[in-house]
Amino acid sequence: MCGITGWVSFGRDLRAEHATVDAMTETMSCRGPDDRGTWVTEHAALGHRRLAIIDLPGGRQPMSVETPSGPVAMVYSGEAYNFTELRNELAGRGHRFQTDSDTEVVLHAYLEWGEAVAERLNGMYAFAIWDSRENKLVMIRDRMGIKPFYYYETTDGVLFGSEPKAILANPAAERTVTLDGIRELFAFVKTPGHAVWEGMREVEPGTVVTVGTNGVRTTRYWTLETRQHTDDQAASVAHVRELLEDIVRRQLVADVPRCTLLSGGLDSSAMTAIAAQQLAETNETVRSFAVDFAGQTENFVPDELRGTPDTPYVHDVAEKSKTQHQDIVLNSDELADPEVRSKVIRARDIPMGFGDMDASLYLLFKAIREHSTVALSGESADEVFGGYKQFFDPRAQQASTFPWLVRFSEHFGDDNSILTPGLNKALNLPQYVQDAYDTSVAKIQRLDGESDFEWRMRKVCYLHLTHFVRILLDRKDRASMAVGLEVRVPFCDHRLVEYVYNTPWSLKTYDGREKSLLRGASADVLPQSVVDRVKSPYPSTQDPKYAVKLQDNARQYLSNPSHPVFDIVSNDWLAKAVKDETPQITQASRRGLERTLDLALWLDMYKPTLKLS
Repeated sequence: MCGITGWVSFGRDLRAEHATVDAMTETMSCRGPDDRGTWVTEHAALGHRRLAIIDLPGGRQPMSVETPSGPVAMVYSGEAYNFTELRNELAGRGHRFQTDSDTEVVLHAYLEWGEAVAERLNGMYAFAIWDSRENKLVMIRDRMGIKPFYYYETTDGVLFGSEPKAILANPAAERTVTLDGIRELFAFVKTPGHAVWEGMREVEPGTVVTVGTNGVRTTRYWTLETRQHTDDQAASVAHVRELLEDIVRRQLVADVPRCTLLSGGLDSSAMTAIAAQQLAETNETVRSFAVDFAGQTENFVPDELRGTPDTPYVHDVAEKSKTQHQDIVLNSDELADPEVRSKVIRARDIPMGFGDMDASLYLLFKAIREHSTVALSGESADEVFGGYKQFFDPRAQQASTFPWLVRFSEHFGDDNSILTPGLNKALNLPQYVQDAYDTSVAKIQRLDGESDFEWRMRKVCYLHLTHFVRILLDRKDRASMAVGLEVRVPFCDHRLVEYVYNTPWSLKTYDGREKSLLRGASADVLPQSVVDRVKSPYPSTQDPKYAVKLQDNARQYLSNPSHPVFDIVSNDWLAKAVKDETPQITQASRRGLERTLDLALWLDMYKPTLKLS
């Protein structure tokens, strides 16, 4: 796992731009604390920061191969979980390897198959290859968008990086955010390709972006396709288990300490239990970690989103699977610390307003990094198997919008309420969301003979797998890589995603509950308490002191009415929110305060030019 960046310029000699290339590369130092390297030629420059996971001494980057027609060089981030099979196949085709790294395998696979290498990879990856034989740059991103990847077209080429900060370190990139960028921040729909920053784009998941003297060309090598599902219930459950066994075994491969993230929910518990069984074959023990908040288990109050605290279920799994377990217990002072918020904003490059859920994830990963370099996460199982409440809400099932937005304001309040009236009107967020929805559902294929209900549920599943999950994957990647921790996501294996996506909703819920296929596939290795547990989202602190600290932190901005945050946030709204003296301020006020604090810090740190008209 690493951080990559680069610059292609067909109109200048980049050999005179070492300082700028170094600056771009150094922005990725958190992603790659173990090593750094650059590779610069006349029209192409590549930068790399390395987090060593496989073949610690041999996987240095940028990596290049000399060919009779010129060098081919690559910077690579991620893991190819099928690199051993690819290596054997390539060796049979005459390739010779100098290292044991998956990076070298991917580079040689490109030499063998060109851009079609993408179709042969199983893993999470974002990589760029400068092919001097054809004077072109090839950028490839994994199917589900697990690893981030951005680019910015210039007048004579392109800048790219794992994160926007690498691109923004180049003077050729303007730090501008328009109304569309603000819309993306507040709409909560994750438009594919959108990067918030004007002129910047994501390399979309499942695509290859090629940059040459004739411009930029994008081709798609993978999409979520509709297919007929022919397996019955027993066969479907068995195949899910078979896939999980293979996926976890592949993703446990590393030359550094590994662990699992354990929440006590069905997803992370199943993954941890399977990993524990597999490691037991070689007399190894799984290390597991969970996040908790001081006093939360003892004083937990059920609400509409979370009916139970995580910790008792976490401990049940740890006991049954005999993991070496540790709870990471956080308090409100840590969660509300402005310095922590600043590090989260710097990691994400944009102000998302997830508040304590962002802070706790960052602090959890920071604590884990003291013990492990690789962690397996249950992220995305809810999107794959249908775990969220909106999957079962008739309003969300039938709505002509993104299903998670149907009850969003009921849980968290209306984000629009914090905006200045003029900006709120200019954004016209309802239309932006509707356009995004219409564009997305137009891509979905309906199965011949599919009932109206199954068709509605296919749309609900598709939208979660192509929009919602990408919000969470980006959050996970940025928080983990900010502390040099590689987090792998077994449930994002494209084979599992494709198979379960095409399983009828009636099979996904065959026992009348959420995630039936996963429950059936893993019940034998889980404690009964977890098998019976109802879905509970990622935890959030219930300590009223946390909200009070948010108010204290936000109050400072009211004394500075010229702060640019008030170009976005209503001064009147903030004045009311910091005076909210209810025993536990409303979720709407709390979330609005989180958004305001994030925005203010982001504006101070990045100093974007806002074009809001």
